[in-house]
Amino acid sequence: MAYSFNEIRRLKQIVSGPLGLVGNTPLVKLSKVVPKNSAEVWLKLEANNPTGSYKDRIAKSMLQNALDRGDVSIGDTVVEYTGGSTGSSLAFVSSVLGLKFVAIFSDAFSKSKQQMMESFGARVIVESSHGAGITPELIQRMKKRALQLCENPNTYYADQFGSPDVTLGYEPMGQEIAKVLDGNVNVFCAAVGTGGAIMGTARGLFESGRKPKVIAFEPAQSPLLTTGKGGAHRVEGIGVGFYPPFLDKSLLDDIRIIDQEDAFSMCKRLAREEGLFCGASTGLNVVGAIGIAREIGSGHRVVTLGCDSGLKYLGGHIYS
Repeated sequence: MAYSFNEIRRLKQIVSGPLGLVGNTPLVKLSKVVPKNSAEVWLKLEANNPTGSYKDRIAKSMLQNALDRGDVSIGDTVVEYTGGSTGSSLAFVSSVLGLKFVAIFSDAFSKSKQQMMESFGARVIVESSHGAGITPELIQRMKKRALQLCENPNTYYADQFGSPDVTLGYEPMGQEIAKVLDGNVNVFCAAVGTGGAIMGTARGLFESGRKPKVIAFEPAQSPLLTTGKGGAHRVEGIGVGFYPPFLDKSLLDDIRIIDQEDAFSMCKRLAREEGLFCGASTGLNVVGAIGIAREIGSGHRVVTLGCDSGLKYLGGHIYS
């Protein structure tokens, strides 16, 4: 009996289990939201990962490598402070690998992310934002709570802001982009949270033998990288309020600020005009990518990241 390519791919996914579904996400060219006479803008659709986020890549990398090293054992408890996307991914991977997971979360983030973590069996501890949004002070309180929990026996701190397995987990994203586009990428750009996604993807691209320009984005409401001062904002997953631990400025050609309101508007445009349902950081990435595409003009390619699915933000302010 002969199988089609898609059938063979599906059978391989079944054999490899849930973690085999992480990665190899689609890359799509935007059309309707990109102005004429601009460079091509391509979007890596990470919503196709199991939890709908590119954070599945790093959760798989962090926990599988920790198990291989003997840093954590089956039945142990993994702890992380999170805005929810990394937490959802860690909860998913923990459930597959036989680990427990505790997330330090906050009401400043989407309630649906808390529900997803709990659905995978995670215990979620909520730190109040007191209505102030995502602030540097809130992030520090969340971190302190997580570190306190890690003093308990048989507990492992995932450390999304320090583990070298983070950038390692993102490198295949750049390799996948290079393979699809035959290395023909003029600019790679993305918003910065930990810095892991932009650095890991850039290194994966560099391995293709090409070196596109790399441009980082941050919300105008929290311009820490460009002005040295963070602030409250509503773009979950980026602008963490302290210097991104994985960011290597020597690899960046530019850092730009993007207004969060433009990002939110772009989310709605992507859904209505391109049929792509995305979160706020993706909207911000696309706004920034289009700005670059206008500047460098036709005949060039700009690639950015579709970080997660808009399903994570239903009930929040973006799609209300």
